[in-house]
Amino acid sequence: MHSVLRQSSNIARISRSSLQTAARSSLRSTNHAPLSTSIRCVQQARLYSNKQNTKKDNEGKQDDTDLKDKKASETPSKTAPGPEHLYDGQTPLSKSSKDGESSEPELAEGMVKMNPEDEKAMRDLLNTLKLGLPKAQVAIIEEAFVNIQKEGVPKELKDLMEEVRGKPMTLSTAAKLTRMATIMQRKQSERSTKTGSKTDSSSSEPKNPFSGFGGPPLGGNKGGNKQGQEGGFKVGDVKVDLSTLLLSAFVSYLLYRMVLPGESRRDITYQEFRSTFLDKGLVEKLTVTSAGKVRVDLHREATQAMFPDSPAANPNFHYYFSIGSVESFERRLDQAQDELGISTSDRIPVNYAPEGDAVWGLVYSFGPTILFIAAIFYISRRASGGGAGGASGVFGMGKSRAKQFNHETSVKIKFADVAGMDEAKAEIMEFVSFLKTPEQFQRLGAKIPRGAILSGPPGTGKTLLAKATAGESQVPFFSVSGSEFVEMFVGVGASRVRDLFTMARKNTPCIIFIDEIDAIGKARGKAGSFGGGNDEREATLNQILTEMDGFNTTEQVVVLAGTNRPDVLDKALMRPGRFDRHISIDRPTMDGRKQIFMVHLKKIVTHEDLEFLTGRLSALTPGFSGADIANCCNEAALIAARTSAKSVAMLHFEQAIERVIGGLEKKSLVLSPEEKKVVAYHEAGHAICGWYFKYADPLLKVSIIPRGQGALGYAQYLPAGDSYLMNVNQLMDRMAMTLGGRVSEELHFDTVTSGASDDFNKVTRLATAMVTKWGMSKKLGPLHFEQNEQALTKPFAESTAQTIDSEVRRIIDEAYKQCRDLLEEKKSEVGIVAEELLSKEVLDRNDMVRLLGHRPFDDNKDFAKYFGGTGEKSAPPPFPTDNTDSPPEAPPAI
Repeated sequence: MHSVLRQSSNIARISRSSLQTAARSSLRSTNHAPLSTSIRCVQQARLYSNKQNTKKDNEGKQDDTDLKDKKASETPSKTAPGPEHLYDGQTPLSKSSKDGESSEPELAEGMVKMNPEDEKAMRDLLNTLKLGLPKAQVAIIEEAFVNIQKEGVPKELKDLMEEVRGKPMTLSTAAKLTRMATIMQRKQSERSTKTGSKTDSSSSEPKNPFSGFGGPPLGGNKGGNKQGQEGGFKVGDVKVDLSTLLLSAFVSYLLYRMVLPGESRRDITYQEFRSTFLDKGLVEKLTVTSAGKVRVDLHREATQAMFPDSPAANPNFHYYFSIGSVESFERRLDQAQDELGISTSDRIPVNYAPEGDAVWGLVYSFGPTILFIAAIFYISRRASGGGAGGASGVFGMGKSRAKQFNHETSVKIKFADVAGMDEAKAEIMEFVSFLKTPEQFQRLGAKIPRGAILSGPPGTGKTLLAKATAGESQVPFFSVSGSEFVEMFVGVGASRVRDLFTMARKNTPCIIFIDEIDAIGKARGKAGSFGGGNDEREATLNQILTEMDGFNTTEQVVVLAGTNRPDVLDKALMRPGRFDRHISIDRPTMDGRKQIFMVHLKKIVTHEDLEFLTGRLSALTPGFSGADIANCCNEAALIAARTSAKSVAMLHFEQAIERVIGGLEKKSLVLSPEEKKVVAYHEAGHAICGWYFKYADPLLKVSIIPRGQGALGYAQYLPAGDSYLMNVNQLMDRMAMTLGGRVSEELHFDTVTSGASDDFNKVTRLATAMVTKWGMSKKLGPLHFEQNEQALTKPFAESTAQTIDSEVRRIIDEAYKQCRDLLEEKKSEVGIVAEELLSKEVLDRNDMVRLLGHRPFDDNKDFAKYFGGTGEKSAPPPFPTDNTDSPPEAPPAI
């Protein structure tokens, strides 16, 4: 800001000195016109008569000496310079010069000439524009300015320029000026087109100098030709006509006016002040400042009437003149007013500015610079170590972003809201007990564990358990994400770790929870770095290791961390002394799902029996995590609200589960009769295999309605409780049931379709796991081969690979034969189920009992309790999830 003010004052000073030099070099006009007419037109002017033609005897000796020196320095053949330079030569004494200008060309309609001040501003802009241009282009700019002086500007544009003189320009005024400049440019283009003045690039003197930069300058400038021959600055391909130049000039004028709205002051001498303003009665008051300057306040209306082109008519413009001392100035002012015959009551008021103005002037002059230096000093101090926890970086970049919670904060989650993970909750509650009552454990010599890491699949409740800890514990709780430690600046991560543990030590005892710690805790050397450079994550990890177990370790700071990828964490982070306890949170069992449903159903309005409802829903959702269960309850409430139901019923819950697993029904997807028949027989084959195989899961639902995840139909089965071991017979029956769709197509149609591709993928993965992981191949033996997709080589020989392929094919062929034998025997039953599907599209367990009779094998007791064949009307059961309570390698039920 200081530099801008200083630049504007320099521009005003340079322009003022140039105008004074030009004015003093001219002769003073000897044609004195009578001033009586002008004085009558002046409003609010003081009419003083100067009747004293002789000097008074009491005139100061200093004035006589100055007058003699001035006369001695003047040339006898020239008259003394007058005040014309204050108004750019347009004073009432020089009006006769305008009368003699009769040779000027006549202006076009609606065009007026610019006043000298506007011409001066335009000249300054053009001088700036000429910097760095070759001589040929300078001549073009000069010619453009001459044409603007001759042809003038539109009257509306002139009026707007008068309005913004000396004032900041608003956006609306700038828009008006731009529009008028565009109109002027269009008119000039039309005028140029009519006159046919175009540039001839082959001639040495172009007809229109504004048609381009390629030709030589006007008047055959040799320097320009020489420059063109030497090829120093070639812009011949750029074409600039007069209209473009005019538009560019006016846009530059707008920017000039917006940045420097106008001159606000001008320095004059005391003699100029008296002869121009005081003798003519234009002075309203004077203000003496502490800097040895006197500010002149004029009667604006009278000044504008007498000098229409003077900038003194602007409200923000003032004249200043210097004085030697206040006493000398008062004496000279009184003497001048006595000479003018001004009475004591009509004397010009003189004000004296307080001394504070000088102080404020210094503040305005040096304040921005001092503030800038202070800001640089403050930032450098912060960068060199002035923040919490050591060096916090520029703008607090290294400051920890952890959020602090306690029992009084807005965390409303308690341990009572956490269900389905009794063992993990007990471990965390023990940490809280360590911090609340450490004496109970320390009296026996026990130490508080340094930390615990919570691991498990996504959605199992790791972060929820941390929230409950924050809401239940009576100690400060700091929560931060692992990704918040790493930024684009080097060293920020380690700085934030130091700041975090510094805050924790100030609030001991406390708990720190780092969510998704695998973002910074990956094993060093395996985090994708191939050497070279600085790894910010490793530096952050090293700082965490030092803070958790180093020389500056505090026992009353417990660190909890959550991750779903414990296998990639660094071993030094997982060792005892840092993370003493590893708490694994798996997907909930059937009892755990009941507890979770019970927690979420407390907020749901339902009239169902909660005991039966939670049991049935937990049986319908095998493999669901806590987040999946919460989503199902919310979807059920949304479905009930969408149908304007008064409460959430069993039907709504089952529809919600079906929507979460299988997606929305694609009612807009209409299959052709042939495709629909193929899908019906395909699903019927799955249903028959699941009904008659002993170790297959009980059937709940079969449907041929297309759904969201690319399924044209599906068969739903429910695992018989939570099973964690599977034998060969169970695996073979599951693979045979999976192949039932393709075998049914082969038995009832002449050709097969691509609808069984996903079935083949599941069967192949299951058979490969039996051979390479579970040791169920007699030929290969009890061996385990880890399959790493990123490895370039396989952990077995080529002959072993051939053996694996042959064993996988043998197992799949046996399952295929088992399925084909059953479907050939039950071919009529397949047709019955398929035709019923074509007519009803959805069959549940009761429909299967009606068509095929009861299943020849006993069902699980839980299954019989909630889905027994009692003939009651129930909502269709949902499509099963891909995740079950069976071992992870086992494929899902289909």
